Amino acid sequence: MNRTLQAAAIGAGTATVVTVGLMLALRGHGNSPQSVVHPVEQPQKSAAMPAPAPKLLPTIIPDRTVAGESTDAHGIPTQPAVVPAPAPALPPLLVKYGPLSFAPLVRQVIPAVVNIAITQNSPDGHDHIPPQIRGTPLEKRYRDRMKRQQEEMVGAGSGFIVDPSGIIVTNRHVVGGADKVVVSLSNGHEMPARLLGADPLTDIAVIKVDSPEPLPHVTWGDSQQTDIGDWILVAGNPFGFGSSVTAGIVSAVGRDLGIGSLDDFIQLDAPINPGNSGGPAFNMRGQVVAVNAAIVTPAGGSVGIGFGIPSEIVAPIVAEIEATGHAEHGWLGITLDDGDTAIGIAGVDNGGPAQKGGLRRGDIVTQVDNVPVTSARMLLRSIAAARPGVVLSFRIRRGKQSLTLPIHIGPRPQDADD
Repeated sequence: MNRTLQAAAIGAGTATVVTVGLMLALRGHGNSPQSVVHPVEQPQKSAAMPAPAPKLLPTIIPDRTVAGESTDAHGIPTQPAVVPAPAPALPPLLVKYGPLSFAPLVRQVIPAVVNIAITQNSPDGHDHIPPQIRGTPLEKRYRDRMKRQQEEMVGAGSGFIVDPSGIIVTNRHVVGGADKVVVSLSNGHEMPARLLGADPLTDIAVIKVDSPEPLPHVTWGDSQQTDIGDWILVAGNPFGFGSSVTAGIVSAVGRDLGIGSLDDFIQLDAPINPGNSGGPAFNMRGQVVAVNAAIVTPAGGSVGIGFGIPSEIVAPIVAEIEATGHAEHGWLGITLDDGDTAIGIAGVDNGGPAQKGGLRRGDIVTQVDNVPVTSARMLLRSIAAARPGVVLSFRIRRGKQSLTLPIHIGPRPQDADD
């Protein structure tokens, strides 16, 4: 096109935009690169000068590749994938399941956990602030309440409902000697309660409230299936602040605290404080496997050593108290010598069940009802757990003789030693 034709084209108002795509062909014979011209017609804009078209960079595509080099579908070289180094092998997972949250369990069981307030008439007007309240923010509130009601708050504890009719389990030391017992439900509703019965040997008490409608309740679990290391959830009323829960694990089983013949506590590391006494300890199914009973504390608060009475002991006691108003325990009338290798009888009470059954001083007890006797504590628990009147088969060693004696278990006297 000459200069005259170019000027005529510009004067006519038509602009030609030429896009040049440069393709470089690297051929082995030294051929020069060839360019292809693509004209694109674009109408003229009358208002303003058109913006310059963006410049496109040339795309250079070689027509031959380096030997051994990978390319894509268009012949462009590709980088090989980077394979990460394998992770080191991990040991097998021993704990495969654990609660991410205890909230579902708490929602299910907490309505059946109650707070128990104990009052006792104080005619002399002296203030006897309970040790679990003294020094806490609740002390002033308790003192004010004493002045208003002319009564004295002497204790606060916990309990749990085991029957929708209003049967509540707690500790004997929580309600013992009280003139008035008030139960507070988790929704804040308060009801008076009466004592059905208590068992000094196991420190278990049963109280009852009268409700016009069924109350939420919990069920018993099998404490014999509780293992060291199992999760546990403890609920109660610590320091009188109201319902709360803590979680931990079972630290030990079969603890003997020297309190009574039926000592067989489950040790828990879940925080248990004064006011938690009588409250339940739940397994992860929401079943009660222990009743909070005692703590080891140098300063009045939890140090992670608490003890619960196993449900295998508590449940039969509660059923018996509910039916008869009291609990009876077996008694044999013997004194044991817990030696290193044998369990010997060191003494026999005159006229007691052991003497009547033929047991003598010096006999070595090896089995009771075909169960090997491994310690004096185990034998005492077996006797105390038996109902009066049942017959237990005692396998003994007397000198060089091996004898089997049927012994009728008697009722435990109130003044019997543990």
